[in-house]
Parts: sequence; structure tokens; C-alpha cells
Amino acid sequence: MDFTVLAKGIALAGCAIGAGLALIAGIGPGIGEGNAVAKALEAIGRQPECRSEVTSTMLLGCAIAETTGIYGFVTGLLLIFVAPGTFMRFLG
Repeated sequence: MDFTVLAKGIALAGCAIGAGLALIAGIGPGIGEGNAVAKALEAIGRQPECRSEVTSTMLLGCAIAETTGIYGFVTGLLLIFVAPGTFMRFLG
């Protein structure tokens, strides 16, 4: 039995599973940003005069939270397009 074919299959399956798990990272920022916007709107509704301060702080927080989703997306792309070729070179 040729174990090289089995090893390549396992490597490709690992890349696919890892990419899927990495792309799940987009769920967290979506939920967090939704909560941030809801709380900001609630704060503006209670004190309309602090609208600019709340809005700028909310936008900064949303931008920082979005980086988590972007990191997961980039990791998923690397696992789909770069990692399989790298593993195949090492496996022969």
C-alpha cells in the first residue's frame, strides 16, 4: 500500500477542515459589532448630546473587532490555496 497517497489525503483533509474552522471566526465580530451598535444607539437615545463621542468610539471599536474576522478570513485563504502545495512538496 502506498502511504504517500494516504498522507496527501490526510494533509488535504486537514487543510479543508482548518479552513472551515478559520472561516467560522467571522461569526464573532458580526455578533460583537451588532451588540456595539445596539448599545450605541441606546446611549444616543438616552443622551442625544453625546452623539459624536459615542459614534466615534463605536466606530473605533467596530474597526478593531473586525480585524478578528479578517485574520480568520486570511487564515482560511492560506489554508485553502497555500498550505496544500506546501504539504505536497514535503510529502513527495
